[in-house]
Amino acid sequence: MRILLLGSGGRENALAWKLAQSPRCEKLFIAPGNAGTARFGTNLDISLSDFETIRRTCIDEQIDLVLVGPEEPLVKGVTDFLISSPSLVHLDVIGPGKAGAQLEGSKAFAKAFMMRHQIPTAAYREFTLDNFAEGVEYLKKHPLPIVLKADGLAAGKGVLICENHLEAIAEFELMIQRAKFGEAGKKVVVEQFLKGIEISVFVLTDGKNYVILPEAKDYKRVGTGDSGPNTGGMGAVSPVPFVDKKLMWKIEEKVIRPTVEGLRAEGLEYRGFIFFGFMIVDDEPYMIEYNCRMGDPETEVVIPRLKNDLVELLEAVTGQQLDKVTIETDPRTACTVVAVSGGYPGDYQKGYEITGIDKINPEDSLLFHMGTVEKNGKVLTNGGRVLCITSYGRSVYDAVDISNEEMEKIYFTDINFREDIGYEFK
Repeated sequence: MRILLLGSGGRENALAWKLAQSPRCEKLFIAPGNAGTARFGTNLDISLSDFETIRRTCIDEQIDLVLVGPEEPLVKGVTDFLISSPSLVHLDVIGPGKAGAQLEGSKAFAKAFMMRHQIPTAAYREFTLDNFAEGVEYLKKHPLPIVLKADGLAAGKGVLICENHLEAIAEFELMIQRAKFGEAGKKVVVEQFLKGIEISVFVLTDGKNYVILPEAKDYKRVGTGDSGPNTGGMGAVSPVPFVDKKLMWKIEEKVIRPTVEGLRAEGLEYRGFIFFGFMIVDDEPYMIEYNCRMGDPETEVVIPRLKNDLVELLEAVTGQQLDKVTIETDPRTACTVVAVSGGYPGDYQKGYEITGIDKINPEDSLLFHMGTVEKNGKVLTNGGRVLCITSYGRSVYDAVDISNEEMEKIYFTDINFREDIGYEFK
């Protein structure tokens, strides 16, 4: 099978690593990829927004299957574009069409979907410029803290938790009237704050059947002890120690099954990954958000624990045969620690040389590139989140300790990483 993987981050590096292991993978292309994905296939310098070049590549390279990594091309309709091409009638695409991708592309759509299908979630209201004044009055009376969410895609930074009313109103104004998050924040979802522990659960569905992949917990705050601003993710652990069979049963029956059945009932053809972001409150799961793809950096702990052949899994999706699949999981704990550029998630510099990559111990650890590029034989920083190290261990403590030790071998100017990933489980 000839496969095209779309994306350029750590998620795509982990997926490329896994896809390349399959004897079913004849040839792997990654567009645009990074310095890490180049080890497992052929990088193609193609913009993810250039759907026509992606289509032409599928024809020229005789691609059998496209796996879409990031959310933006899905939300913009890359799946619909490719499968509607008369020249690509044989092509399978893993990733929902534009309609199904609204689960992530619009917070308001996702919340309304949850309400229609009785999926437990926080209470909410949505506001735009048209009812801005009503929103201000609503915020003045809202219990604290207050959660503000940009309706559209905001690179993982569109969720704000405000501790007082003045802050909430100021941020509300910045989002709607001053375009703090661009078009993504023109509509704002104001949500009830839920106090609990966040976890991520991943499902692969063929539109009719589904399988549940290993769960994970990620760490979005840039600083130790979950301090500082939100990022795209500073690390993750899998499995999550407190997640037991009883909780997973609740998650499946109250959320996963109604979601997959709801998509089908509403005529939203969906073949691909669904990310379920939960807040666990008093042992009860509440849906916080959907993603229409695998998370990053959660993929970097979920995929290393997946023992199944990933290509065979994706073939089961395209043939709607997931009911015949049993997921096999590595019993070890996996932890990933992310190294970021100094200043991230604010302003940062690119182009610094990265050293120490060749010193990582391959027996217990995997290094996945996130924002890197290779030039003249050197690997350089090319993003805010630069790379991550995933390690296996007998416990969260073991896996985190190994990742931190391995990360000490890596150097680039202004490198920063959290040494306390999984701190509440140590």
